[in-house]
Amino acid sequence: MTKLTVHFNLNQQNVSLETFAERTLLDVLREDFALTGAKDSCGGDGECGACTVLLDGEAVNACLVLISQVERRHVLTIEGLSHDGTLHPIQNAFVQAGAIQCGYCTPGMVMAAKALLDHIPQPDENQIREALSGNLCRCTGYTKIVQAVQYAASELNHGH
Repeated sequence: MTKLTVHFNLNQQNVSLETFAERTLLDVLREDFALTGAKDSCGGDGECGACTVLLDGEAVNACLVLISQVERRHVLTIEGLSHDGTLHPIQNAFVQAGAIQCGYCTPGMVMAAKALLDHIPQPDENQIREALSGNLCRCTGYTKIVQAVQYAASELNHGH
């Protein structure tokens, strides 16, 4: 195994870490930074979206990203969305819409929604469903999750 020092921006803070190049971003986030919002649900197959984080603003499965790939890049996790105990409007929308059941998939869903809304501020239902298609929820029928993203888009665009 090859060791390296990787430097990156994590939730608006510059960090560096000496680790093995073969480790995934998910493992580093959970084990080295105690950021456990991103979940390991599919065993690293990239099938479930529970580990979705933003890498330079794009939604990625952290289980499929090697830590060596984040050098000098920006990583945003669910923990980086809220500030001073105030939920991000997308997080609040999930609460308001009742889009949370067991909560296991919620961080990944919220991060995928953020990536979508950052690129398409007023997505239609098909765009929302497409953006969330890599994120599995075993509890809901997705209807309330889609409604939450629609509500968040409205809140972010109108500031109501």
